[in-house]
Amino acid sequence: MGKITGFLEIERQERSYEKPEERINNYHEFVKPLANAEVGKQAARCMDCGIPFCHQGCPVNNQIPDWNNLVYRDQWRAASENLHTTNNFPEFTGRVCPAPCEASCTLNIIDSPVTIKTIECQIVDRGWEEGWIQPQVAAKKTGKTVAVVGSGPAGMACAQQLARAGHSVTLFEKSDRIGGLLRYGIPDFKMEKHHIDRRVRQMEAEGVAFRPGVEIGAGVSVQQLLADYDAVVLSGGAEAPRDLPIEGRALDGIHFAMDFLTQQNKRVAGDAEAKAAPHGTLSAKGKHVVVIGGGDTGSDCVGTSNRHGAVSVSQFEIMPQPPVKENKLMVWPDWPLKLRTSSSHQEGCDRDWAVQTKRAIGENGTITALECVRVEWQLGDGGKMNLVEVPGSEFTLKADLVLLAMGFVGPSKAGLVEQSGVELDARGNVKAPMTSYQTSQKKIFSCGDMRRGQSLVVWAIKEGRQCARGVDEFLMGSSELPR
Repeated sequence: MGKITGFLEIERQERSYEKPEERINNYHEFVKPLANAEVGKQAARCMDCGIPFCHQGCPVNNQIPDWNNLVYRDQWRAASENLHTTNNFPEFTGRVCPAPCEASCTLNIIDSPVTIKTIECQIVDRGWEEGWIQPQVAAKKTGKTVAVVGSGPAGMACAQQLARAGHSVTLFEKSDRIGGLLRYGIPDFKMEKHHIDRRVRQMEAEGVAFRPGVEIGAGVSVQQLLADYDAVVLSGGAEAPRDLPIEGRALDGIHFAMDFLTQQNKRVAGDAEAKAAPHGTLSAKGKHVVVIGGGDTGSDCVGTSNRHGAVSVSQFEIMPQPPVKENKLMVWPDWPLKLRTSSSHQEGCDRDWAVQTKRAIGENGTITALECVRVEWQLGDGGKMNLVEVPGSEFTLKADLVLLAMGFVGPSKAGLVEQSGVELDARGNVKAPMTSYQTSQKKIFSCGDMRRGQSLVVWAIKEGRQCARGVDEFLMGSSELPR
């Protein structure tokens, strides 16, 4: 372990942020890293528990106590090597993962968990700076070919693992750049895109062929892929957004969150406005913005709207406000339901809970206000919770731009999924067991949000790695790839 009495002697210290009034003027990352010496002290707080509950919280099975100990002993290169045995892209998770590992940390019982996410990010960032992270080229080729469709974190992880196993891998992406939601869903102020570009270069050196701008199921058929490749992996994500079927939905000014976020990421990438906004410019500048949906996507809309120069930003959530602090005896080491305030919320946002949007009001075809009502969740027959409106609680809120960030209902069915002929589960996701990730079609596999539904980057990486092993076993009869 690290320092035996470390957690008793050293206080938790997290990375700091630039001030809100400064950071909202640009789209750069604003997290200030700790000095390496301070990171070593934070790693010394890890107790190397007999039962490391952080392992339970981490989907990719990071060996957290091991690399904490290595950092404490100033063995950073060994820590980087250890970290990469379980996680292909720690710089992604070290920036955008909500850190369920920290919620599971034994020290979280006293609200002072080890700063696992900070340490992870510092390890990989230093690994790149020092040149320790290099392409891992397979010693020999298998002669087998694999097509991976969808270049989000699941597809990237799957493709990289398969290339390292010696297969010839082609990664197809319908967008003009590689990265999926990492590229066009997560704002640059949370993760700048040069992190993706750097991994793409590494994967190209390892033998992965990238084909951006190619939509499977439209320009190229699934049957053509099956004819050209020995196996096909579907990792296209859960792209179908949950809509809001209310009166006035067709008014101009009501948009899905991803249309808004994607457009801004394209602007930051340097695309001309015509290319960034093929369906019209979406801007929050000078507007009263209402974000419907209280999750991470909604938070990203809040941060982006503030950077545009919105007059006001409001965010609604249909669920009741969660408690400020969880009951540790009831929930630890599981992920707790509690009030979470993101960095975007700190930049300016009026948040409200238990609110249902009833109608959109407009003039001349454009949104001007939302008609809302407060609701309660009441226990009904059979133990089912029912949504009940609170009498007399109706209110109207001025709105010039409404962004729908209510989550995703599964993969888009048209094209890729329909042509593949794969069986779907009850939720409309591609059906494939976690043992093999093989679908009802023998040569077709699936992983990530397309298989499990809307989830986290860290789960996508885990699924991509496990799916790669399933494909490798299918092609070769056995596999040395880790699960």
